[in-house]
Amino acid sequence: MKFDEIDEKLLGLLQADCKKTTKEYADSLGLSTTAVYERIKRLERAKVITSYVALIDRFKVDKGFTAFCHVKLVQHTRDNIRHFEREILKLQEVVECHHLSGDFDYILKIHVRDMEDYRNFMVSKLTAIPHIGSTQSSFTIKEVKQSTVISL
Repeated sequence: MKFDEIDEKLLGLLQADCKKTTKEYADSLGLSTTAVYERIKRLERAKVITSYVALIDRFKVDKGFTAFCHVKLVQHTRDNIRHFEREILKLQEVVECHHLSGDFDYILKIHVRDMEDYRNFMVSKLTAIPHIGSTQSSFTIKEVKQSTVISL
């Protein structure tokens, strides 16, 4: 899909604050409300805009401890991959899961209350998934940058 300059600006505005009115976006872009509404609908239909969400301060909901866990499967077979990915989708502590190339098969981003909560997660949930050969965890000291914005 081709994006013109207005699409790019509109996507930037929506990513910054999707709760504004169509009129507010129209005023910022120098367009009519109808024109902006139609652009948004076109972007939604094309699945460029996939959802609208509220971003939550994880510290205020007692999930301020972030861990990154590398996971290596015992064997990298289609069935093991499918089973692992299906099980990971069920774990609310895991906010991101990426299938990787290299020494490990996956990296998980996990938000929990504290180290004890992470240990409980590892012992009772993650390592209970069959076919995990090994894990390696790292913990966030300071979050330097975190963004959901995708620039065009």
